[in-house]
Amino acid sequence: MNPKAPVPVRPKMTETGIGEQIRQRAYVLYERRGRAEGNALDDWLQAEKEVLALREAKAATTSS
Repeated sequence: MNPKAPVPVRPKMTETGIGEQIRQRAYVLYERRGRAEGNALDDWLQAEKEVLALREAKAATTSS
């Protein structure tokens, strides 16, 4: 390992933090649908997709 190579300093989000972001986004999706019951899994999966994509995009821009 090169001791002079810059080490990226980026706080790592814990799994708990990711789960909380997904939960919050899923709730927003639920509210946008008028709080209609029966779509919790769809809301969760959509929220997970959005949160993870956003985190990937942020990671790509900070590592460049």
